[in-house]
Amino acid sequence: MGNRISFLIGNIEFEAELNDSDTANAVWLAAPFTSYTNVWGGEIYFEIPVKTRLENGRKIMTPGEIAYWPEGQALCIFFGPTPVGKGDQPAAISDVTPIGKVDCPVELLEKIGDRTKVTVRIA
Repeated sequence: MGNRISFLIGNIEFEAELNDSDTANAVWLAAPFTSYTNVWGGEIYFEIPVKTRLENGRKIMTPGEIAYWPEGQALCIFFGPTPVGKGDQPAAISDVTPIGKVDCPVELLEKIGDRTKVTVRIA
């Protein structure tokens, strides 16, 4: 872990610590950028200006984990069950690249809705 980014989604602000993957570094280098959220069960995702390949891909995630979704060129923040997950376990629709973890209670993320402006910056 190392580089940090901050998120401002509507009036909710929090930070995340990124891992040392090439994808996490690409996201960090692309900041700052702005997008608009989509909510899919216990996942927030939004398009970002990074286009890269899958790295250490997997579908099953943990609450608070952040990942890059190559198929949608999007950043995903998992906070709870998703429509394709089993039980309370968040799962992505297809393989994603894990890039870090948020530094806030995941319950805070439940307040974020669709089409909310999100700004990502270097923390």
